[in-house]
Amino acid sequence: MPTLNPATSSSWEEKGFNHGERGGRGVFFLFSALSAPSAVKKDNAMEELMRMLELKQQGFYCSQILLSMALQDRGESNPALIRAARALAGGLGFSGETCGALTGGACLLGLYAGKGEADEPDNPRLDQMVQALVEWFKEEHGQNYGGIRCDDILVGEPANMKTRCPNLVLTTYEKANDLLRAYEVVGEEE
Repeated sequence: MPTLNPATSSSWEEKGFNHGERGGRGVFFLFSALSAPSAVKKDNAMEELMRMLELKQQGFYCSQILLSMALQDRGESNPALIRAARALAGGLGFSGETCGALTGGACLLGLYAGKGEADEPDNPRLDQMVQALVEWFKEEHGQNYGGIRCDDILVGEPANMKTRCPNLVLTTYEKANDLLRAYEVVGEEE
């Protein structure tokens, strides 16, 4: 299977993916996630979809969208973190490896529970949360797409990003937040 690389693939935009697109197709690819069986259960699903759409239209990828939404939830901004998360896009630098929604979700958990400074403790349950996220992702999405790698999920077809990635990002965002609440890292109201 070919590895997807937007910088070098001449067929990237020919196949319908324009990472800064606006209008109908961009809206369709995000709203198609609402009809998916594992779509968000919260009342604010439309608000989360609109946040995702806005970030996608600004040119961000799955891992960046997840961390941007988490930072927004915290009332924070961290351009350096979002820049670093770009390396996770497309399965680690568009190499087709582990899905950026999954790696971005693990980073989201780490944002809340990881050690950030020398005198700050690590949450001892961070690894358990990440492992639970990976197991959930394998069951929820890996079984549907034949694995958790971008190449497995997209089957070498960039156009599949429009219909598959939004649901992956949205459900991973919800699952990561569910885990943060279940492990009592954040309160129920967050």
